[in-house]
Amino acid sequence: MQAITWPQFLIIFGCCAVTMLACRVLPLFLLKGRQLPRRLEEALGYIPPAAFAALVANDLFTPGMFDAGLWPAAAPLLAAGGVVAVARLTKSLLWSALAGIAFFALLMLV
Repeated sequence: MQAITWPQFLIIFGCCAVTMLACRVLPLFLLKGRQLPRRLEEALGYIPPAAFAALVANDLFTPGMFDAGLWPAAAPLLAAGGVVAVARLTKSLLWSALAGIAFFALLMLV
């Protein structure tokens, strides 16, 4: 395997910077001061929870999750259920994260 050279690194870094600016900064400038349609705002509101759910589901459900037995696979699912309950009651990300850590730690002790 060949090592990457400085010109190659700078090209990759530049492409990443341009892509990040185009995808993150440019829309802010283009949409500044404009009112979006209500349906579009509602649809955009689903993006953060959907992205978070996809990340969590990827960690909770794996192809070989039951290979080590039922309890090692069920503990994270039970902790996630507790987090959902705390999140619905408190509507707080901080309390949800703390509850998830506590639930998982307690379940690992059992």
